[in-house]
Amino acid sequence: MEKKSTVLKKLFLSTLSLSAFTFGGGYVIISLMKTKFVDELHWITEDEMLDMTAIAQSSPGAIAVNGAIVVGYKLAGIPGVLISVLGAILPPMVILSVVSLCYDAFISNPVIAALLKGMESGIGAVIASVVWDMAAGIVKQKSVFSIAVMAGSFLACMVWKVNVVFIILAAAALGVFRTLWAEKRGKRK
Repeated sequence: MEKKSTVLKKLFLSTLSLSAFTFGGGYVIISLMKTKFVDELHWITEDEMLDMTAIAQSSPGAIAVNGAIVVGYKLAGIPGVLISVLGAILPPMVILSVVSLCYDAFISNPVIAALLKGMESGIGAVIASVVWDMAAGIVKQKSVFSIAVMAGSFLACMVWKVNVVFIILAAAALGVFRTLWAEKRGKRK
């Protein structure tokens, strides 16, 4: 195991670089966090990444910060949380400060407007990739229950236009029910 100071340094630099070079919101950073923390550094497993994504999305606040909190806590406790959150919030704070100072110039610049419009396509592709990876992870588990919850959530959101908050609450309740049911059945055996 690496020294705690080395882990904290890598954690800060990882969350800083992910936050600095991610455009498009929370779902984009989830894909990059998976690449960094699961594939490159092997700090967390794919299942932990799925759990982290669920926690990060279900919690109030930015997904990037919530994800950084979960990874930071797992790796280094409270110091890991503080370091990873600092790394995650520093770039947007600096960028937004600069943008607010130069807002009038940015808003009327056709090059900046075209750049942002072009980034929309790339962001859509990255979000589709995240959805594909997460769905593939659920399908690999071969759990009929999990696949049914995933499909039901999709239908509720896309077809019946149910508010996402209610879908998350329902999925959480189903997860709790399933866990309690499994524990109860396990005690009988």
